[in-house]
Amino acid sequence: MAGLQENNAVVWSSQETRHSFSAAQPEMKLPVLLVGDFFSSSLGNHSICEDLAARLAASHWPVLTTSKRPGRLPRLLDMVSVAWCRRYDYAVAQVDVFSGPAFVWAEAVCQICRWVGKPYILTLHGGNLPAFAQNWPRRVRHLLCSAAAVTTPSRYLLEHMAHYCTHLRLLPNPLDLSAYEFILRKQLQPSLVWLRAFHSIYNPSLAPQTLACLIDSFPSISLAMIGPDKGDGSLQAMQQIATALGVAHRISLHGKVTKAEVPAWMHRGDIFLNTANVDNTPISVLEAMACGLCVVSTNVGGIPYLLEHEHDALLVPPNDPAAMATAVRRLLTEPGLAERLSRNARQKAEQFDWSTILPQWEALLISVMKRNTHE
Repeated sequence: MAGLQENNAVVWSSQETRHSFSAAQPEMKLPVLLVGDFFSSSLGNHSICEDLAARLAASHWPVLTTSKRPGRLPRLLDMVSVAWCRRYDYAVAQVDVFSGPAFVWAEAVCQICRWVGKPYILTLHGGNLPAFAQNWPRRVRHLLCSAAAVTTPSRYLLEHMAHYCTHLRLLPNPLDLSAYEFILRKQLQPSLVWLRAFHSIYNPSLAPQTLACLIDSFPSISLAMIGPDKGDGSLQAMQQIATALGVAHRISLHGKVTKAEVPAWMHRGDIFLNTANVDNTPISVLEAMACGLCVVSTNVGGIPYLLEHEHDALLVPPNDPAAMATAVRRLLTEPGLAERLSRNARQKAEQFDWSTILPQWEALLISVMKRNTHE
């Protein structure tokens, strides 16, 4: 896409870039460095930072990105190298912040930005970040307070991270709503969809346990489970539980699918199960809502900040198959419930369209650039 620069491309020479920055008006769309996981596009999917890069480039922002490197150490080295070696090729950086080892990436890149005098915007991700911040409060506070701006995609993180930084700003993870055909669900079929990665934090074994509670009442019930195997044994554990409960023949496994394929897979069912033990603002849930599926989700992390029980979803305690099964049973038997949730879910998803979120990103970038020009 025009304007989108890979991290090994030459944008300008250092002298040309330095001159253009100093002569530029603050309202101009100066070059932006986006730092995050740009590796997933090679696997057929797009992360939020990849979508943001493409959208900014389409809106005529010069964009530099890092990193596409697989592996933690190569990715860290690439991010630091680009931030330093391309320091004359960008005016502001946007850096994704996750908990765990990935937090080090953000710390390292932001240190480089401070050395070279570049302002940066942090974007907080992940339902585990508040717990990480409790364990490392000084590190988290230092990083967040050093940024020109800090954004978060969820009200959950906005509330739980406010203790470490007073200038948090809500900028939700967006969707391209035009890619998701809405089908209003009225009378549901007992067809369930689960779409996440097979990892312990998403508790995929809760899905067959829920299915087992429902199969006697709904003999034709089925469950499609879609997503990549993260290799921690969660997929195998789910399969063993499904076999032990006698529901394996009701479950179809489909592996990882591309972003473009998600709407079609969503429309193979009427009820979306979100079984996570840890969550923030999951895109898969928003995608299900955009398609009009009725969502049954655990009420963990940022989920209660995203979904309203009885209005656009049904929320249940984590790791409680009986409660999740009861919610599914209500959707299949209670008149008017499915239609109300389906319609309200789509209305909620419409608040997350790129047409609403991208102008907010552009305004924030221009604001930071103006501030930096005046300092």
